Amino acid sequence: MIPITKPFLPPIEEFKLLIEGIWKRQWLTNMGPLASDLEMRLKDYLAVKHLVFVANGTVALQMAIKALELNGEIITTPFSFVATTSSIVWEGCTPVFVDIDANSLNIDPNRIEEAITEKTTAILATHVYGNPCDVERIDKIAKKYNLKVIYDGAHAFGVKVKGKSIFEYGDITTCSLHATKLYHSIEGGLVTTGNAELLKKIAIMRNFGISGYDSFAELGINAKNSEFHAAMGLVNLKYIEAIGEKRKELTEYYDDRLRSIRGLKPIWHKDANLNYAYYPILLENEELLLRIKKELDLNEIFTRRYFYPSLASSLPYLDKRKFEIADDAARRVLCLPLYFDLTREEVDLITRIMLRAQNN
Repeated sequence: MIPITKPFLPPIEEFKLLIEGIWKRQWLTNMGPLASDLEMRLKDYLAVKHLVFVANGTVALQMAIKALELNGEIITTPFSFVATTSSIVWEGCTPVFVDIDANSLNIDPNRIEEAITEKTTAILATHVYGNPCDVERIDKIAKKYNLKVIYDGAHAFGVKVKGKSIFEYGDITTCSLHATKLYHSIEGGLVTTGNAELLKKIAIMRNFGISGYDSFAELGINAKNSEFHAAMGLVNLKYIEAIGEKRKELTEYYDDRLRSIRGLKPIWHKDANLNYAYYPILLENEELLLRIKKELDLNEIFTRRYFYPSLASSLPYLDKRKFEIADDAARRVLCLPLYFDLTREEVDLITRIMLRAQNN
């Protein structure tokens, strides 16, 4: 069986060493020394001004919306994981979808302005598969209309645009450190910002809004993460370069093996590095996708239609809408297995089955 993903796990002895320290200190949560250390190390590694380590990527989005005091309408993409939209609704705002760019699969900045109304307060865009949005265009639009910008960078760990961390763009960027991500802390998330006052506000919000021993400064939530999760994050950070190199090698091998596939990959931002978070392929049509997926499933090779269906056409708590490009991409995109322990022999098997199914 070949799963769509497997979490990277470091040498257990290194993890156990940090766990033994937790046992001795008996400090399990509430931003203990490991969580604080991880927060600082990630800030340095990612080269961002301010960073907060939280429980997961979804609560990170919810906190971003709350910290910016958003209301009304938030322009967003229908081609993302459900948390991007559900966080907007959860915080009492209204998602306004605009279609995506056919090449990058990110929100199309050419369609944003026509969706802006007097109720619009922000843009929430996803760096799909880690591929950066057109951050410069979005920044210009936001400034023109005095809008806040949040980026869902769940897939974008380690990505830079023109040498600058993708997490430095927008008012706030969030990231997921879930076990399925290329870098993880089992469960976890990040909130980054260039604004020191926002950092202080978010850090207080993370701990119920508590600002002192017997005082409160904000409406807060329990978004803290544990020492056990931080321990995994600290050990995994030591291996991030090796993880990236292995994913790069596998991605290039997939590229070579699938030269004759009737499909194409999203076009990556020309000024950004790849982080090899996913291997998505847009097949020629849905019929071909279903034929390939069926053959892979029969061989216990599991892929994912990521993201299918489009959020605008599938969420029960929103009115259904169709978007030509997003709906088409959702029908045709298939993410292939990609993880540190995947072998070239397994990629050979996956691609042989795909090409055989295509040609039958």
